[in-house]
Amino acid sequence: MSAEAERKTETIPQWKQEEVDDIVDLIEGYSSVGIVNVTGIPSRQLQTMRRNLHGSAELRISRNTLLERALDEVDEGIEELKQYVSGEVGLIGTNDNPFGLYQELEASKSPAPIGAGEVAPNDILIPEGDTGVDPGPFVGELQSIGAAARIMEGSIHVTEDSVVAEEGDEVSEEVANVLAELGMEPKEVGLDLKGVFSDGVLFEADELAIDVEEYRADVEAAAARARNLSVNAVYPTAQTTPALVQKAEGEAKSLGLQAEIESPDVVPDLVSKADGQVRALAAQIDDEEALPEGLSDVEAPAAGAADEESTDEETESDTETEDADAEDDEEEDDDDGGDALGAMFG
Repeated sequence: MSAEAERKTETIPQWKQEEVDDIVDLIEGYSSVGIVNVTGIPSRQLQTMRRNLHGSAELRISRNTLLERALDEVDEGIEELKQYVSGEVGLIGTNDNPFGLYQELEASKSPAPIGAGEVAPNDILIPEGDTGVDPGPFVGELQSIGAAARIMEGSIHVTEDSVVAEEGDEVSEEVANVLAELGMEPKEVGLDLKGVFSDGVLFEADELAIDVEEYRADVEAAAARARNLSVNAVYPTAQTTPALVQKAEGEAKSLGLQAEIESPDVVPDLVSKADGQVRALAAQIDDEEALPEGLSDVEAPAAGAADEESTDEETESDTETEDADAEDDEEEDDDDGGDALGAMFG
């Protein structure tokens, strides 16, 4: 018998079995279950986070061996989460989707001081400016960790942005003390999601780290382009049929004007067009006695004015259609994009 089989069949204390049963109940009680890293989180802050999650998610911290045993007992593919059970971790369950859970955990993180021996999560920079510290030995402490500092105007100033620890470096005691004196909190404390199992799919943290606003903009842009393609290809749908009808109406009216078809809908525009042409012609006649009284004082229009007037009349309906299309794009795409993202991100 293999070592793993022995471990699964061995008798365990009652309290451990009860703990495993409770963890199994948690796993089966939620649609999404994940593993979170709790390393370095003080117990007081951890309790606060647990309370803040109440109503939306449940956090349970137990021995890693018991977490693994519970994951094995469920046996619905969720045992894939075992690969994340290492170090200081906890199990989290929610009925929210994985993206919503990730966003909630990221939003709940708060800045915190960093201690000696910890690994810098990013480049730690002391910014240029007045530290607010009175002249004294502290200027030497700043200089000893690589910060450009000097006494100016009665206080200690950092004369340029100074990186005192690079990402991945172990923070020294000197750096930790200086940062604490300056009140700087260069790290974030919170629950780091390592992986989530939901609806038979395993999601890793980097797959959930998306920019919601950028994603929303991409969806809205794609919806607008699809709608424009449908209109230009004359492909009728529930969303594009009104715009296609308006476009067809405008094109029909423009054709009627060009062909001078005496339709009831076109006659007023034909009369207006003819009137403009008559006035343009009258303006070219110098002999006022040769003109009817109503046309004797007509001035010559600016070059191309008559043509522009008729062209404007012919294309007015097309312009109105395009404007209507643009307005419909904004209204409908905003609604459709918002509904889709609401369903996805909770």
